[in-house]
Amino acid sequence: MDLQKLETLFQGNVILPEDSGYDTARQIFYGGIDKKPAAIIEVADAKDVSQAVLLAKEHNLELAVRSGGHSAAGYSSTEGGIVIDLRTIRDADIDTAHKTVWAGAGLTAGELTGELDKHNFVVGFGDTGSVGIGGITLGGGVGYLARKFGLAIDNQLGAEIVTATGEILQVDDSHYPELFWAIRGGGGNFGVVTKFQYKLHELSECYGGTLFLPATPEVISGFIDIARKAPNELSTIVNIMPTFPMPSVPEAFHGKLSLMVLMVYAGSPEEGEKVVAPIRALAEPIADIVKPMRYKDIFAPEDASFHPTAVSRNMFTKDVDREMATKAIDWLGKTEAPVKALQLRVLGGAVAGVADDATAYAHRQNAIMCNIACFYETDVEKRERQKWVHDFAEVLYQGDDAAYVNFLGPDEQDRLLDAYPAPTLARLRKIKSKYDPENLFRMNFNIVPNE
Repeated sequence: MDLQKLETLFQGNVILPEDSGYDTARQIFYGGIDKKPAAIIEVADAKDVSQAVLLAKEHNLELAVRSGGHSAAGYSSTEGGIVIDLRTIRDADIDTAHKTVWAGAGLTAGELTGELDKHNFVVGFGDTGSVGIGGITLGGGVGYLARKFGLAIDNQLGAEIVTATGEILQVDDSHYPELFWAIRGGGGNFGVVTKFQYKLHELSECYGGTLFLPATPEVISGFIDIARKAPNELSTIVNIMPTFPMPSVPEAFHGKLSLMVLMVYAGSPEEGEKVVAPIRALAEPIADIVKPMRYKDIFAPEDASFHPTAVSRNMFTKDVDREMATKAIDWLGKTEAPVKALQLRVLGGAVAGVADDATAYAHRQNAIMCNIACFYETDVEKRERQKWVHDFAEVLYQGDDAAYVNFLGPDEQDRLLDAYPAPTLARLRKIKSKYDPENLFRMNFNIVPNE
C-alpha cells in the first residue's frame, strides 16, 4: 500500500506517522495503550468509510474504528493497521416536529446532549460527556435516564452502516431488521455505523447533581433500597470511593471513603426534591450539589490531558444489603490505591420493560450493575490490583455471571457468554456470518462468525 497516495482516495484528512499531528490523533482516552497505526483516516462521510473498509480488506490490514476513543480494551486503535476516525462526522439533524434526530457517530454524548437541549429534548447515553455516541450506543448505553427512557438502544430508530463489503445500508425495524437488531447491543462486530437515528423525549428543567454521603453499611444498603423503590424518573449511579478534594467537599473528608451519588430525576424539580428527600435523610450529607438543572449539565467538565490506567471488573448483583455493604467497605480498605471504587447502578424501570430478545443487549431483568475499578501506575501495581479486583468480585458474587459488554476489559474475551446469553450469541454469530464472514470487524469484543 502506497501510504503517500492515500490522501487522494478520501475527502477527509489522512494522518500518517510522519505527520506533525500523528501522536495527538492516535491518543485514546485510557493510558497505557501506545498503538501506532499505519494511517488514521478522518473520514468525511459514509463513502470515505466504505473506501477505508475496502482498502483494509485489499491489503489485509487490521481495521479499528474510533468514535470517542473510550474503549477500555484499546479497540479504538491498532498496531500497524488503519484507524477509521469518525470524529469528523458530527452533524445533528433534529426534527422537532417528529421528535427525532439523525446524529453523526463522531459526536460525543455531551455534544449531542447540548444540541438537543436547545430544543428541550433529551436522549440518554452514559455518564461521561466525552464518550462517543457510537461505541456507547452499539453496546447498549446505560446512563442517567435509563430507568425513565431506557437504554440508548431503546431509543434508536435506525442507522446508517457500512458493511464489510463496503456497502452503505440504511437499517431499521423494516429494513435489514436482523442487522438492526444485532447493532443494538452487539457492538461494532457488523459494520461501521456512521449515523444513528434516535427518538427524543421532552425535558426542559430536571433535578439532579451529586450528593456525598458517609460510607456506612446502613447508608449504602438504605440507599440501594430507596433507589430500587423510587419512581422510574430517578436514575442513579453511586460510587463508593475515597472522596476527591473538590471545593464543595470539606477538607476533613478529602480522601476518606464516601458515597458519591450521581442522580437525575427526569421530571419537575419540585417532584424531584420530594423523591430525593429520603436519600438526603439517610445521613448528614458531606456535600450536596443536587438542584434544579438542565440535563446537559450533568456532564461535568473534563480534563483532556487525563489518561488513566486502571483495572476493572463488571458484574451484576441481585441486592446490596448491610452484610454485602460491610464486605464492600472492608475490601475497599484492602488496597492502598488512591483511586478505587465500587460503582453501583440500580436498573429496572424502562430497562426491564423491554423483552430480553428485543435487542442484542439481553440483561433486562438484572437488578444492579456493579463495576469494581482500581487505578495503577506500574506493572507491579497492575498485577497486585488486578488480583484485588478479582478477589473483591468473588466476595460480591451472587450467582449472576452476566456482564455489560461496554465495560469489559482487554483480557476478558473469554466472557462472551457472560455478555450474551447462549440464544443471543447464536443469533449474533449467524448475523456475523452473513455480514462479516471474514471477521474484518474484529477490533471489538469479538463475535466470531460461524465456521
